[in-house]
Amino acid sequence: MSRLLLKFQGVVLKEVPLGTRPVTIGRAPDNDIPIDNLAVSNYHARVYVEAGSLVVEDLNSLNGSFLNDIRVERAMLKDGDAILIGKHHILVDQSHDAALPVDAWRKAPAPRVNETMVLDTRERREMLDQAAAAGERSQLAPDRLRVPTLVVLRGRTDQREYRLAGKLTVIGRSDMATVRFRGWFTPNIAAQINKHEDGYYLGRGDRVPKINGIEIGGLTKLHDGDLIEVGRVRLNFLYRE
Repeated sequence: MSRLLLKFQGVVLKEVPLGTRPVTIGRAPDNDIPIDNLAVSNYHARVYVEAGSLVVEDLNSLNGSFLNDIRVERAMLKDGDAILIGKHHILVDQSHDAALPVDAWRKAPAPRVNETMVLDTRERREMLDQAAAAGERSQLAPDRLRVPTLVVLRGRTDQREYRLAGKLTVIGRSDMATVRFRGWFTPNIAAQINKHEDGYYLGRGDRVPKINGIEIGGLTKLHDGDLIEVGRVRLNFLYRE
């Protein structure tokens, strides 16, 4: 069976077997691989199986995820690959693996939620510059990304991920909400996402949502990778297979 090995300074801290469920990595304690380090975002990255291949995906973390010293957003993995998150390495071990399942779908006290520390070392800056200049960001082909999906990066919701299937997606505490907030002081309908012929649009509810840090004035079209903020909840809008 494939497995991930979490290492710090050459010492194996944790071993996680890979099955049909995604393995999440981050500073929050509910991750499958929690990393108690301020350089790591609460929900930093995840590893999962797609169409028989192992994939790593960065969840719009502050400091990024690196595969074999190259910054990536989404990339296929193979045996022996090393994922760098903060100062921790996660090694991919498929030495005893048979076949990966084709249909895959998806703990210590945590530091405070919004205190991810920005890494500012010369090595990291040079690595980012070189990766950007060389165009070496490894991603899966965009034509495979089809299903609109919301990934929860921050906040209290009833799920960590939502696939948008209907014409209207309600975000809030209401019983009719697709993305249901938890908490007494959250609005019944905080925002909504409407499906149109040319894509998906974010609209206001009882709150004024933000896209990539900017408040929307009315219906605003969503693009792959957009960050949505509704109150204390932060979502990532993605298209995936």
